[in-house]
Amino acid sequence: MRCPFCSDAETQVKDSRPTEDGTAIRRRRACPTCGQRFTTVERVQLRDLVVVKADGRRAPFDREKLARSIRIALRKRPVSEEQIEQMISGIARRLEASGEGEIPTALIGELAMEALHTVDAVGYVRFASVYRDFRETKDFSEILTRIDDSKREVK
Repeated sequence: MRCPFCSDAETQVKDSRPTEDGTAIRRRRACPTCGQRFTTVERVQLRDLVVVKADGRRAPFDREKLARSIRIALRKRPVSEEQIEQMISGIARRLEASGEGEIPTALIGELAMEALHTVDAVGYVRFASVYRDFRETKDFSEILTRIDDSKREVK
C-alpha cells in the first residue's frame, strides 16, 4: 500500500481488526520512510458494478458517493456511524447479490430511501427531497403523509 503522505510504496501493517459488522477489515499502517500512520479498509468485492445514469452514461459504482449522500441526509440526526456503515454495506451487498453487472441509479436511490425510511424519517425526507427533486412544498406534504400512513399501518 502506497503511503498517502510521501508516496513510498512500502508501508507496514501495525494492526488489523474486523469492522463491527464483519464485512471489512481495518488496517492500521505506518510508513517507515516518513513515519506517518494511516488507516486502510479492505472489503470483499464480488464484481465490478457499473452504474447506469438516467441519461445513459455509465460509471463505476462508487461506495463513497453513496456514503456521502446518506451522511448528508443524516447530518445532525441521532444515528450512529455504525448504523450508517451497516446501511451502506447492506445496500452494496444487495447490489452485488442482484447478479447484475449494470445497476440503474434509480435502484440505488430506491434502496437508499428504503434503508433510510427504516432508520430515520427525517433523513428519509431529506434524501427524498434531493433524489426526487422536490420543487414545491406540496411535494414535502405528500411524502410526510405517506410516512404518517405507514406508521399507522404498523401500529
